Amino acid sequence: MALRSVTRRIGSKFFPMFSSANYLHSHATSFGFKEVPEEEKSRLVGNVFSNVASNYDVMNDLMSAGLHRLWKDRLVFELNPFPGMKHLDVAGGTGDVAFRILESINDVKRRERQDVQEDDSQEQTQIYVCDINPHMLNIGKKRAIGMGLGEERSLIWEEGDAEALSFHDNSMDGYTIAFGIRNVTHIEKVLDEAYRVLRRGGRFLCLELSHVEAPIFKELYDYYSFSIIPAVGELVAGDRESYQYLVESIRRFPSQEKFASMIVDAGFEKVEYENLVGGVVAIHSGLKL
Repeated sequence: MALRSVTRRIGSKFFPMFSSANYLHSHATSFGFKEVPEEEKSRLVGNVFSNVASNYDVMNDLMSAGLHRLWKDRLVFELNPFPGMKHLDVAGGTGDVAFRILESINDVKRRERQDVQEDDSQEQTQIYVCDINPHMLNIGKKRAIGMGLGEERSLIWEEGDAEALSFHDNSMDGYTIAFGIRNVTHIEKVLDEAYRVLRRGGRFLCLELSHVEAPIFKELYDYYSFSIIPAVGELVAGDRESYQYLVESIRRFPSQEKFASMIVDAGFEKVEYENLVGGVVAIHSGLKL
């Protein structure tokens, strides 16, 4: 694992290759390796996730050999949740990250021997699970019921667009997005919205499939990505095309350094990223100060 920091704002005037404007096209954007009209991408991505929703958790386990669970644990560890926090988890419809945040907060309360329901001085924890896809949200709600969290007041499920959030300015203590930002049409709009809704001192954290650079490992990873994952998608979920898109979308996502510079451009400070499994995934973080 490598932790790297981006501590200065990189201006497009001097370093245009790092400018977030490079990822905003006026008429077309990427859908995997295809170019499509901007207005079409959200519909196409929506279709993908509607198709994969019922098999989403099973396929995550198969594609990552279960490692996605450890990566999400790491994300929540970096967040360091606390009782009474207001947190927004975007593109988190199945609840994987939100459940972990709630569990972490409950662990803190147990250690501190606090009971929020009996202590009126303690603010109610609010974990908003926001996803643009209602099918993914339904999966999360069903999972919550199965875990005995169907009536949990701290979990709030919201259908919403990461590029145009309905939440108030300066209203959140934390913001996470896991395996979601590469599917949006305008990454910079998502980052701007994350900055807007966070309070001063609030933390942005993004877990995303990223870029492998080590030559031999990269060749093996490419073979696995393009040959194995779509085939498993066809075998298990009966849907090769959706998983072909998911693999292609990873390759179209900005490199770790470029994405870090986009986070800086959105206004965040103390921007860092950590590579996991040689860059197969990366956790980027930034603070609103």
